Amino acid sequence: MGNEANTRLADLFGLTGWSKGELARLVNKQAAAMGHPQLATDTSRVRRWIDTGESPREPVPQVLAALFTERLGRVVTIEDLGFDRRRQTAKKRADDGPPWPPERTAAVLTEFTGMDLMFNRRGLVGAGAALASGTVLSTAMYEWLHTDPALAADGPVLDDPLHASADAASFDRYEAAPVGLQEIEALERSVEVFRAWDASRGGGLQRKAVVGQLNEVGGMLSYRHPPQLQRRLWGVAANLAVLAGWMSHDVGLEPTAQKYFVIATHAAREGGDRPRAGEALSRAARQMVHLGRPDEALDLMKLARSGAGETALPRTRAMLHTIEAWAQASLGRGQDMRRTLGEAEELFVSAGDDTPAPSWMQHFDEADLHGMQALAYRTLAEHEPSAAAQAQIHARQAIELRSSGHERSMILDYLSLASACFIAGDPEQADTYARMALLSMGSTSSHRTWDRLREMYRLTGRYADQRHISDLRREIETAMPQQKKGRAAKTGGSRTTPV
Repeated sequence: MGNEANTRLADLFGLTGWSKGELARLVNKQAAAMGHPQLATDTSRVRRWIDTGESPREPVPQVLAALFTERLGRVVTIEDLGFDRRRQTAKKRADDGPPWPPERTAAVLTEFTGMDLMFNRRGLVGAGAALASGTVLSTAMYEWLHTDPALAADGPVLDDPLHASADAASFDRYEAAPVGLQEIEALERSVEVFRAWDASRGGGLQRKAVVGQLNEVGGMLSYRHPPQLQRRLWGVAANLAVLAGWMSHDVGLEPTAQKYFVIATHAAREGGDRPRAGEALSRAARQMVHLGRPDEALDLMKLARSGAGETALPRTRAMLHTIEAWAQASLGRGQDMRRTLGEAEELFVSAGDDTPAPSWMQHFDEADLHGMQALAYRTLAEHEPSAAAQAQIHARQAIELRSSGHERSMILDYLSLASACFIAGDPEQADTYARMALLSMGSTSSHRTWDRLREMYRLTGRYADQRHISDLRREIETAMPQQKKGRAAKTGGSRTTPV
């Protein structure tokens, strides 16, 4: 029994609206449904879990995770509830922080994806869902990310193929089997297929497939492979986790997305790929800017750039610079933004074509460079209207360079261009580009495009008395998904959220 309150469990319990007696009854009922009819708990035991930090025996933590996940409408893991597989005290757990050992990364990955698949089918994000701040993430991860990873494959060989410190009940032993080079190569090819689909159509339609594949890889990682294969398998896990996170962000599952970005960072580090870990953190930074938290995005970008290390290729560093510039633009720091974008251009040009970019950087090409520059200048134009002219130049270059298979990016380019035209006082051109974006939006499942459309809609307010803009506003209101229509109607006159 512990001697300190389990504050994590207490906080989540407070969000559910349950009484302690009700939770005890639900645990017994859920346990029976999960094949444990002998389990019996009561109000006093629930009180001890919360008030004294008592850690229940298996399968109670799994039962509780399932109950809280369903109640709150988001994935809640065993560790989110303040329990871990070694039954440490609350104080010890609080001191552990993000530096997970490899077996814990595999366990968290498997558990989180499994819960996501089972309970988050409708994409609900309950009142208890919240993002950790960028400062919390970056401070906790800094020292850990800068140390050399200790792969499980480099540790002592155990008789049990599962890692001794991971709870075997967390894995499906049928799935925990060795894989060979051909299987890993097939998994790497599947990542490319998922990545291409996401770039073209958005994250909604393939998110569950990616999460399911990641869940399978988590099971594979619980088995001890030769070091070279284990590292590549960690690389697959990192790539899939980034995709799962990006797709979750793309459809508005923000806390779920952040969890996947953190898992991806851990997986990349275990695979010895620090640049990949930095890129995963940069996704979390982009998410923060999109949600109107640029200060926290800059915290994460400092960690992402330093964590990527000297082995990061110039093109990778250029991409990281563009995200930092967008965050600076959101804060109105025009001078900093221009300097950062200038460094990004220099890095991109210096990359040349001699050194092939890693697979996860294939989609950051010259079109993407201009697209991010357009977004940064368009965002700065909210503070400095003169920046809208430069935004238009970069947006047009991005559109001209876009290749097929990047429909979502093309839509975002058109929205950047239309928004810049509205800010620059050219509603006729803006109307043209806005309609071009509208033509393609129905073919994607990206909520981010609708968020950007809503921001552009806000800019139409000052021209609402013009006939063609009035017609455009009605078309946007008609096309907007139902849950966003009310928000669009309220943003006609004033800016409510950053882009």
